[in-house]
Amino acid sequence: MRPLHAAAAVLTILVMGAAIAAGGRAVLQDENGRVAARAQAGVAVQSQAPAPSANPRPKAARQPEAHSRAIDPKVVAPPQLQPEELERVEPRAPLSELALAGPPKPPKTKMPDDWNGTKLFQPVASAAGVIEAKGYSVAISGVDIVRQDETCTDGGKSWTCGTRARTAFRAFLRGRAVVCTVPPEGGRDLITAECRVGNQDVGQWLIENGWARAAKGGPYVEAGDKARMARKGIFGPAPSLSGLPPAPAPFAAPTQPILDPSAAATPPTESSATPPAGQPAPSE
Repeated sequence: MRPLHAAAAVLTILVMGAAIAAGGRAVLQDENGRVAARAQAGVAVQSQAPAPSANPRPKAARQPEAHSRAIDPKVVAPPQLQPEELERVEPRAPLSELALAGPPKPPKTKMPDDWNGTKLFQPVASAAGVIEAKGYSVAISGVDIVRQDETCTDGGKSWTCGTRARTAFRAFLRGRAVVCTVPPEGGRDLITAECRVGNQDVGQWLIENGWARAAKGGPYVEAGDKARMARKGIFGPAPSLSGLPPAPAPFAAPTQPILDPSAAATPPTESSATPPAGQPAPSE
């Protein structure tokens, strides 16, 4: 029985292999048939399309259009019009200002109220209330300038308060930038303007510390009265000079020449020469 079973199994395997091979051939033939059909359809479409010509025909030149009326180039004259046919009308408004073609307008110049101020670097105080920098000469507004040569009196004693006020004003500035309400370009004339150093009003500082007098009707009148009552600055006593070293004595010019011309004419002799005092005699 066993050989029969083995033979049946082998026969079954052979039959299945033959069936698989036959199925593969059928599928391959079907796919080849589809590819061939597609190729034949493409050839048919190409055969139906018109064949392009190798050399296209040149287009015919376009003829110029004829004018509606003949123009004689030798005769140039305006058309004949009757005077009653003309009518004057108003010109239309220009599309923009550029179409007016008028003279250029001058640039707008800023007035002192239009800017916050001009920076003046490295200012120099020529007097208490006057600043010079960057070609400007600015007098602080609301302040009566204390000149350098001005003197003040304290208890019958006069002292140079103008020089002292200028020194105090220079110490306040210390080369810092000052912002003044002056035009962007300076000039040689003295300009009265408000100035400030940072957030500090320069005129207010001068009046509060007594280094200038408040102008009548100005904004610093009240501060000036307080400085006068407190005897500050130029309203106070003369500075004490007790702590300073004494002034040097004036130099007196010699009344006689250093060298006697008569002595220089005659050379010294051994008898007349005297050894300097305080030196030991030479040893023998």
